[in-house]
Amino acid sequence: MFLSIVIPAYNESERLPETLKKVFDYLEKHNYNFEIIVVDDGSNDRTPQIVKEQFGEKVKVLIQEQNLGKGAAVRLGVLSSIGEQVLFMDADGSTPITEIKKLQIELEKNYSLAIGSRKNNSLIEVRQPFYREYLGKTFSLLVRALTGTSIIDTQCGFKLIKGKVAHELFAKMTINGFAFDVELLYLAAQGGFTVAEIPVVWVNDKRSKVSLLRDPLIMLWEIFKIQFIHNK
Repeated sequence: MFLSIVIPAYNESERLPETLKKVFDYLEKHNYNFEIIVVDDGSNDRTPQIVKEQFGEKVKVLIQEQNLGKGAAVRLGVLSSIGEQVLFMDADGSTPITEIKKLQIELEKNYSLAIGSRKNNSLIEVRQPFYREYLGKTFSLLVRALTGTSIIDTQCGFKLIKGKVAHELFAKMTINGFAFDVELLYLAAQGGFTVAEIPVVWVNDKRSKVSLLRDPLIMLWEIFKIQFIHNK
């Protein structure tokens, strides 16, 4: 089985090298056949250069010249992947790569997608500030009300998908911002693909790139956009 790992990155010169080292150490120790694709989303630091300097040919680096958004970066990486399974994860490694086995067990049960979830508080090693948790829960309620999904945590950045399914779904996706996860799960439901939501270890990083003032409004608009585009 060949595994593709897609990591979107925007100004991640500090956090990404450590995450990549942990990913390589784990995958090589457990004899995975794999590729790692880092998609630089228009960084204005030296993220792509540092990745190339430290990891060379071991990492495939794709570059978006403009900062288009996390959704656009993940979409480019997934559509460039060749794995029978495709995992996308965050550059800060908030969910460690060791949690992949939980998701792979679900794909072996014939689920099409297995997504990490922060719904089990006992697995959250470092919590977000209360206002971010409240905002996340409010967003989750809105997503379920507007889209009809039963998924509790759509936004955890640790999702494993069968390769063919990933290509089919991401080829239809249009959302460039943070709500791309909602679009992915919305299209999966429309296509009749099964989704397993699995509690995973998660460690909050205080250096979050999500703006509390700007991004929730953009994400809400993107949810309405998802329904409009995919219900024509």
